[in-house]
Amino acid sequence: MAERLQKVLARAGFGSRREIETWIREGRITVNNRPAELGVSVTENDRVSIDGRVVSFSADPGRDIRTIIYHKPAGELTTRKDEAGRPTVFDSLPRLRNARWISIGRLDMNTSGLLLLTTDGELAHRLMHPSYEIEREYAVRILGKVDEFVLNNLIEGVQLEDGLAKFATIREAGGQGANHWYHVTVHEGRNREVRRLWESQGLKVSRLIRVSFGPIALPANLRAGRFRDLEPAETAALYAAVGLPAPKTVQKRRPPTRRARRAR
Repeated sequence: MAERLQKVLARAGFGSRREIETWIREGRITVNNRPAELGVSVTENDRVSIDGRVVSFSADPGRDIRTIIYHKPAGELTTRKDEAGRPTVFDSLPRLRNARWISIGRLDMNTSGLLLLTTDGELAHRLMHPSYEIEREYAVRILGKVDEFVLNNLIEGVQLEDGLAKFATIREAGGQGANHWYHVTVHEGRNREVRRLWESQGLKVSRLIRVSFGPIALPANLRAGRFRDLEPAETAALYAAVGLPAPKTVQKRRPPTRRARRAR
């Protein structure tokens, strides 16, 4: 099945459709060793290269689209490879054919909780783009006393090194002794933004967990280091949040039962 080049490459995670259209105009993409043109359609039999490097993809719009929830434990990096050999979230994910996992945002090494990964580059691009203002909710354990003055500062806005930042909401969630829990929400994914906001007030974050991203919440029964595919309703809600039509449901392959293996 032939499909437009920019849609195929965006879905495979190489960039947004707009970015890929720009690369086509700049002559960075070739199809069967010829410069690609806007509007060209491709199939899996075509040879596509970006900056001289052949890329793999699927031209079937419903075959490889898959989005999962991963419960990231603290101590893992949200990167494909680490020169120091430290564990990454990609070490725990299933291998894909003619597609690759794209992390929808990042969590720093010491942050745990919900991480969404998808094979749909356009979905990932929109969910991470600030213009869509996708809400992220975090559970934060703070070491130290937090008074109303501090809470007002964090809601009204604090000037960080990369600009003004603030929490959209702050909700107390209990605690004992010197540690107190808060649930906070932000509408963008700046590097270590939640930690830096609290630290700007002289407070230490002793634990940080992302509990939701847009309409998707971290399942209570999903243990750290495990993942699961989104349910159809969750997939539809996630795509609707950024104005995209939901893809066809991808059927997961289940391993054969013990009885079936014996029958072979």
